[in-house]
Amino acid sequence: MNHAKANKADKGDWKARSNSNIIRLAIWTVSWVAAIALARFGPDYIWGSNQLLTVGAILLNLGIGLGLIVANIQHLKTLDEMMQKIQLEAMGISLGIGVIGGIGYALLNASNIISIDAEIAHLVILIAVSYLVAIFVGYRRYQ
Repeated sequence: MNHAKANKADKGDWKARSNSNIIRLAIWTVSWVAAIALARFGPDYIWGSNQLLTVGAILLNLGIGLGLIVANIQHLKTLDEMMQKIQLEAMGISLGIGVIGGIGYALLNASNIISIDAEIAHLVILIAVSYLVAIFVGYRRYQ
């Protein structure tokens, strides 16, 4: 009986820690996106051609990005083994697709085979979509 209560309490603690880590990760993600917007649009709409502020915004973005990486690592450590496996497989797939697809895309652009300019935003979209698809497939596979 006491073992069942302890197990239930452990599950409650794990769920509370998991929710806390998800909220922390969401805050870091939103902060990072806001820092990107500040670095990108600040020179156009807020401070003009002041390069010191532009460099400061970029450094802020890099610092918040580092915090996002640390928060993501902490989040991964709190997941159970199956969730870690799904996440790690999705990250590996999206990294591979991003590197291979990005290099192929850059080669097509350098060879003037495609008429559009190769933009980093296209690569980010490719990585994000492949990550989301891999997460979805992973969840479906291990249900």
